[in-house]
Amino acid sequence: MTRPGGTWRNWGRTARVHPMHVEFPASVGAVQRAVRSAALRGLRIKAVGAGHSFSGIAVAPDILLDLRDLQGIADLDRDRRRVTLRAGTPLHRIPRLLAPYGWAMTNLGDIDRQTVAGAVSTGTHGTGAAFGGISTQVVGVTLVTADGELMRVDDAENAELLPAVALGLGALGILVEVTLQVVPAFLLHAAERREPLDTVRADIDQRMRATDHVEFYWFPRTDVALTKQNTRRQESAPRHPLPAAKKWVEETLLSTYAYRALCAAATVVPPLSTPLARLGARTIGEREYTDRSTRVFTQNRDVRFREMEYAIPAAHLGPAFDALREMIDRERWAVSFPIEVRVAAADDRWLSTAYERDSAYIAVHRYWREDPTAYFRAVEDLLLTGFDGRPHWGKMHTLDAGTLRARYPRFDDFLALRDRLDPDRRFANAYLVRVLGE
Repeated sequence: MTRPGGTWRNWGRTARVHPMHVEFPASVGAVQRAVRSAALRGLRIKAVGAGHSFSGIAVAPDILLDLRDLQGIADLDRDRRRVTLRAGTPLHRIPRLLAPYGWAMTNLGDIDRQTVAGAVSTGTHGTGAAFGGISTQVVGVTLVTADGELMRVDDAENAELLPAVALGLGALGILVEVTLQVVPAFLLHAAERREPLDTVRADIDQRMRATDHVEFYWFPRTDVALTKQNTRRQESAPRHPLPAAKKWVEETLLSTYAYRALCAAATVVPPLSTPLARLGARTIGEREYTDRSTRVFTQNRDVRFREMEYAIPAAHLGPAFDALREMIDRERWAVSFPIEVRVAAADDRWLSTAYERDSAYIAVHRYWREDPTAYFRAVEDLLLTGFDGRPHWGKMHTLDAGTLRARYPRFDDFLALRDRLDPDRRFANAYLVRVLGE
């Protein structure tokens, strides 16, 4: 179905476009017809999901395919515990789809608004030294190539291409189905605490390895860190979820409504940012609870922000964090959003930020009405030049193909596959031209 095009904006309000046409395919065949039509007219075509990327990776200037009607389970393999999902399925719907089978995704990030195709295509990840990003859970995909044909990639067909297409940036074709390797449903025991930043820094490497899923947040120019440690438990273990009222007060009233008001105030009066950050560091509550994995991994993020995240070798985390802290103190950045630190295991996805190296992630944020340019650029220069950083594909960065090629050993192999599957650049946009070349 085709509808008149309006202005499309991403969630972070960092990208917008007025496409020539917007289509809402409800079947794989409809996607094929749209791609063939675009080819006949010499137009570019891009699929978009939830628009939760902060980069321009999903911008579709010609034909925009909105996959919201392409959702749900397409197939199940009970013996191998695999589920094939239609590409537009949001991550937050997947737990309900898997529940009847007693299954769960093995790891998630802290936001679940993305579609499954968007999450794997941009390198979305969670945390855990023994766990890879979401694309490492992909064991098969079906994509529509530039000629409108279907290509299946899994362990039975085109298996050698899986490391490329499982994290393909939308440059190789339009994903219409994604097959995930899932696990038996499990619980997570969460422990969230305020700790002195120096205590966290003193054993940062050991902390990241000692528990299944570890991350911490640091409010710039404070001496406090909020640590989050999630330990996996069998589904049969006792559950002790957060009381509904406590969860609403902490995650909706304080973390959303009150925090949004404070960020808005700091936009008007920038010097308020630092005292607000210190207030946040002092008032964030400590809590401990056990619940289903998806209820612990993810949380509401309704305060709009902009984000940049860099992956660095895990061994560099301590020195990189020290250098970042020193730079922020020296420059006296007025920042109300905390810095987030996570880890992930090495993987074999050609364009993964964790390709062949255990990785630590440092993410910086600004409230969406604030200009992030100077702050983000300084952090980028630090992590890029001093610590061999790789930028998250779905978040803000300034790198181009010339710089990125040296950071990915399989970069040219990916480009060769792109030449084969999309020689006319049917799926290109300005972002992909910048990061992959013409």
